[in-house]
Amino acid sequence: MRIHHRRRGGYQKKELMPLYRANESILSPEVRVIDEEGKPLGVLATKEAIAIARERSYDLVEVSPKAVPPVCKLIDFGQFKYQKEKELRIQKARAKKVEVKGIRLSIRMGEHDTEIRRSQAVEFLNDGHKLKLEIILRGREKEHGDLANERINSFIKLLEANHALQLEQPISRNRGNVSAIVGRKS
Repeated sequence: MRIHHRRRGGYQKKELMPLYRANESILSPEVRVIDEEGKPLGVLATKEAIAIARERSYDLVEVSPKAVPPVCKLIDFGQFKYQKEKELRIQKARAKKVEVKGIRLSIRMGEHDTEIRRSQAVEFLNDGHKLKLEIILRGREKEHGDLANERINSFIKLLEANHALQLEQPISRNRGNVSAIVGRKS
């Protein structure tokens, strides 16, 4: 039976952007105020700082809540949030996404099949991905795990002809599977 996502509590979106308090939501009784041009106005009572911000048609935004007293700036809150979201999007776009690509080998694999897997692996490594080399042992092959280890080691040596590799996860055996994860050296 399928459990509906609303019954499980739904999906929760991760909040990536930090929460900025503005105007009446600032909890501290006193704040250090910086005006719209970046000049300090000193430590003021929060209500007084909000009044000054309204008078100059700006918002009082808490930019450094952990400071004692918290640092607040007179800025347009909508524009400030937009700038922060824009910076976050740019940062996210620049972040390097590394995937683990799977290459499935076999103990009884032919030379041509090995060459095809090697060319695929080289392509993945050139794109900056990591590789999970995996052999699924069937039937009597399960008795000869050492052959699977040798096959993975020989495949890694084949790849090292093109790239400097580092072993992310050593060769491990989990029941009928033998696997290792390799990536390019940075």
